[in-house]
Amino acid sequence: MTAGCWKELPPAVSGLAGSNPRRSEFGFKLDRIGPHGSETVAQGGLRQGGRVPRILTYNVHRCLGTDGRLSPSRIADVIAAYEPDVVALQELDVGRLRTGGIDQAHAIAQALGMQVHFHASLKVLEEEYGNAILTHRPSQLVKAEALPGWVRKPGLEPRGALWASVRIGGSDVQVINTHLGLRRHERLAQIDTLLGPRWLGHQACRDPVLLVGDLNATPRSRAYRRLASHLCDAQAQIRLPRPRPTFPSRLPMLRIDHVFVSRSVRVLRVETVRTPLARVASDHLPLLVEFEIAQGLGHRSALAHAQE
Repeated sequence: MTAGCWKELPPAVSGLAGSNPRRSEFGFKLDRIGPHGSETVAQGGLRQGGRVPRILTYNVHRCLGTDGRLSPSRIADVIAAYEPDVVALQELDVGRLRTGGIDQAHAIAQALGMQVHFHASLKVLEEEYGNAILTHRPSQLVKAEALPGWVRKPGLEPRGALWASVRIGGSDVQVINTHLGLRRHERLAQIDTLLGPRWLGHQACRDPVLLVGDLNATPRSRAYRRLASHLCDAQAQIRLPRPRPTFPSRLPMLRIDHVFVSRSVRVLRVETVRTPLARVASDHLPLLVEFEIAQGLGHRSALAHAQE
């Protein structure tokens, strides 16, 4: 296990919150639609109708598939088949000429019946490009900001993160979604910012916490190791027999999309979505994690256990 992982957790709390989303600064309420399928789930989780909470992170490549087809609805279909409670999306176009002026974040959210919180990492006039958190559970946007680049290399693609509080199982789960840079130095600066007092070190960022997204960092990278010294990689906590790579989607070899969890989050299952549709809908595969919240460990700083 990595330094941020823990071997044993107390039993999970029981009961799930309702699914009526609250309005927030960057989101709006949408009517919920019915389920789109079912999945076999692990035993012992927080259950409502026989299932446990799920989060899915997905770099959608502006909804442009490996076959050259542009289709937000295809992305929504990939997601809907797994019925996640929370969805973290990266590389969304909003009002951009290159993708037909569509608001991809809201189009996907509407297809899924979810509330959406969007943050534009890049904005040029009326065109935006960024990341989003979607959920059908009660949620509130906490923060959405740019992340630093590399001072020696100006002009790199702007990066950002957004943080939403999502009510799950009687707990306010802090979900941070990000998409880090391609250069090693900028990734390290961005990780340091996320570990600092404005994000994971903030007094409001209390366990349970999920930090997810396309980190552009493999487990051997310094950026990954720095983050893993404070939080636990979901794939490391569950001790999978083999890693679950997500990129490229047709023949995944790299594990650069991640879900990191704080101490009170028990990971039950990790899966890369490798359906035929997922292989062509984007150049990344989605990463799905099922989890539960342990009793007695919540409400502390997300980084409080790093030195324990």
